[in-house]
Amino acid sequence: MSSLRVGLTGGIGAGKSEVSRRLESYGAVVIDADRVAREVVARGTPGLAQVAAFGEAVLTPDGGLDRERLGEIVFADESLRAKLNAIVHPLVGRRMQELERAAGEAAIVVHDIPLLAENHLAGNFDEVVVVDVPPRVQADRLARERRMTPAQAEARMRAQATREERLAVATIVVDNSGSLAELDRETGDLWAELRRRAKRLAEREADSPAG
Repeated sequence: MSSLRVGLTGGIGAGKSEVSRRLESYGAVVIDADRVAREVVARGTPGLAQVAAFGEAVLTPDGGLDRERLGEIVFADESLRAKLNAIVHPLVGRRMQELERAAGEAAIVVHDIPLLAENHLAGNFDEVVVVDVPPRVQADRLARERRMTPAQAEARMRAQATREERLAVATIVVDNSGSLAELDRETGDLWAELRRRAKRLAEREADSPAG
C-alpha cells in the first residue's frame, strides 16, 4: 500500500511552518525542503563546494555557508538565483526521495516545499495543500516577525509565485489569516481530511487489478 504524498506550500510569512509542525504532531512524516537544503550544503559537503563558486563572500570564517549573504546576492540577480537553484534543487530532490523511502508504506508523507508552485512540482503529489493569507497579512508578518522593511518584504514576495499561482495548484487550502487557535482547528480538520483521502487511495489500490 502506497503512502499518501502531500505537497505543502505557502508564501513567505503565510505560516506554512506552523501547519507543518502541527501535522507532524498528528503523525505525519514531514520532510522539510528547507532543512534538507541546509543539510546538502553543510560544511564539508560536495554541495557547499559547488555553491562556493559564488565567491568567498558567501562563506563564513569557519568554512560554512553564510546564507544571509548568499540570499542578498541571489535575490538581487535572477540569473544567479537560477544558477543556485540548478545546484541545490537536484541535491534536495534526491535527499527527499531517500527520506520518503525510509518513511515506509501507508504513511502520510508531507513534503514541506516553499517553492512548490514556482518549480512546477504539483504533479508529483497526490494532494497539494496551500497555506493562504492575503498579501497585506504576509507583509505585516514579515515586518513584525522578521523585522523586514516594506521594500525587503515586497522583494521577497515578488521573488515567489503570486497568490493566484499557488491557489491554482491547490487541492486543499488552509486559511491562516486568523489566530493560532483558529489555525489549530483548521489543521485538525486538514489532518482528518488527509486521513480520509489516504484511506480512499488505499481502497482504490486494493480494488485495482494490480492491487
